[in-house]
Amino acid sequence: MSTGLLITVSLLGIALVMLVWFAFRLHKQVRSEQMLRAEAEKSKQQIIVEQTRNRQLKQEMTSNIAHELKTPVSSIRGYLEILLGDKPVDEEQRHYFLERCYSQTLRLSNLINDVSLINKLEEAQDLFTKESVDVRILAEEAMVELAQSAEEHHITILDELPSNIVVTGNSMLIYSIFRNLIENAIVHAGDGVTVGMDCYQPEDEGHYYIHLYDTGRGVDNEYLPRLFDRFLRIDEGRSRKSGGTGLGLSIVKHAVMFHGGDIYAKNRDGGGLEFFFSLKKT
Repeated sequence: MSTGLLITVSLLGIALVMLVWFAFRLHKQVRSEQMLRAEAEKSKQQIIVEQTRNRQLKQEMTSNIAHELKTPVSSIRGYLEILLGDKPVDEEQRHYFLERCYSQTLRLSNLINDVSLINKLEEAQDLFTKESVDVRILAEEAMVELAQSAEEHHITILDELPSNIVVTGNSMLIYSIFRNLIENAIVHAGDGVTVGMDCYQPEDEGHYYIHLYDTGRGVDNEYLPRLFDRFLRIDEGRSRKSGGTGLGLSIVKHAVMFHGGDIYAKNRDGGGLEFFFSLKKT
């Protein structure tokens, strides 16, 4: 074989190798672009799904808020129409109607505060400051705040929490956990029951594990998976009579999650409802 032919064959071989290499690189690049497009489309769909879900949740919450506002606003309007009407109202009735108006304004104020807190927990958690917090002190403050209500319902509150539960967290949110859980028991568990707090398992390096229970009536098992939903009404009449906003347990769940923990509820053996939740130490 002549030298020229050898050179030609070699050049053809090199060209073939280069062609294969370029084809491989092109295929790899096309595949990569296809994967990127597929990933981008997947992310886009996830964003659309999340936006749709958030929009539905906001619409649902707006509808629920409007529904919750309707009753107190209608009550206030009705009482004021009587007071401002042409028909004479004696002093005892006048005082009663004004008391009812005041009670309904408190309910409106609580609803506004709870809605604001929920929105802040969901969309602006960085606005909550963190510091070293003594959990038991906050639990005791909630007990003192609710002592009169507990006494009216002949409810005994047992505090068996250890004294060394210290976390890095937000004191207002941790206080709201205990206040809402204790208040929920006072309102729904029934009269003459016991509400207790303790630790359901030893602490570990990362978390404390807290147990809050009552010895009352419990709830139907069908409601347990939805117990932390906003505006859930298990006992419609009693919930409205208590002036609750229907957001208390939802706030509890968000506050626990804010502190790196988890929470669940179940009906207690022997009667009542119990909550198990954890709080991250730092």
